[in-house]
Amino acid sequence: MTRYGAMYGPDVTFLGVDRCDLGEQSSYADADVVIVGAPFDGGTSARSGTRFGPMAMRQACYLAQDGSRPSLALRVDGLRDLRVYDAGDVEMFSGDIERAHRALEDAVAAVAGAGAIPIVLGGDHSIARPDATGVARHVGFGRVSMVHFDAHADTADIDFGSLYGHGQPMRRLIESGAVRGDRFLQIGLRGYWPGPEVLDWMAQQRMRSYEMSEIVARGLDECLTEAFATAVDDCDGVFLSVDIDVVDPGMAPGTGTPEPGGLTARQLLDAVRRCCLELPIVGVDVVEVSPPYDHADITAYLGNRVVLEALSAIARRRQGPPWDPRQPLLDGR
Repeated sequence: MTRYGAMYGPDVTFLGVDRCDLGEQSSYADADVVIVGAPFDGGTSARSGTRFGPMAMRQACYLAQDGSRPSLALRVDGLRDLRVYDAGDVEMFSGDIERAHRALEDAVAAVAGAGAIPIVLGGDHSIARPDATGVARHVGFGRVSMVHFDAHADTADIDFGSLYGHGQPMRRLIESGAVRGDRFLQIGLRGYWPGPEVLDWMAQQRMRSYEMSEIVARGLDECLTEAFATAVDDCDGVFLSVDIDVVDPGMAPGTGTPEPGGLTARQLLDAVRRCCLELPIVGVDVVEVSPPYDHADITAYLGNRVVLEALSAIARRRQGPPWDPRQPLLDGR
């Protein structure tokens, strides 16, 4: 397993962090976090293009690619206070989904096995299956809970004759035992899928889905607090999976299956920050950024900032009590 570089576009690292080679464990032996690119859209059911997502998210910033991003809100620099490396892209041929997923699972397992947190840049959401499985190979099957931001449940059984498309990874994870159904929390579901049969299966697994109608009625913070209590109950770590289509397509148009009526960009960033401040995160993926359908790179920018919020919050959690967001910005500290 060697560092492949970039499958599409220039070989740049995430905002200029140092490179590593997953085939040389000594190159990331001191890592807190390793960025892994998963440029794969062979699991899409509608508009493709997410194979270009890792490249777009790595470089979507108006600031220098200098490996430093101080957070105003948290008073940390997630790229410097943590030891962050970028392993480049896993070689993922879209014509062979099982081979591509095996390569990604092995890459994520190598990162987790080295004691670092893998942050995977997708790619379509089919990659959540190898991502979370790779982490579970280290933490333990059934010991990882999932907090899943998405417009869609991704719990179908067979679509277009395949078991492994981007509408099915959560079912496969539960069926395999990698993640428990009763520790599976979904945030932001809405729209007109899935149907009754799939919903019945989800209920049998004791999954908990917070649809947008409930989030609007109760408030996102209350729903997250409730979900977090379940996520940490009888589990050793939490995998955070963020499908960018959880955000309203007016703020994130560059995605393959846009569904109106979602979270705002601000709500998603705040929610990801809370997740990584309050939960023992053992893996993250950010998926379904499709640059061909983006406008002015705004979806790629959002994906980039989701990663930065996660990194900043992980760094802050390791330093001690979370920063109080009500604290005045210019207070001399």
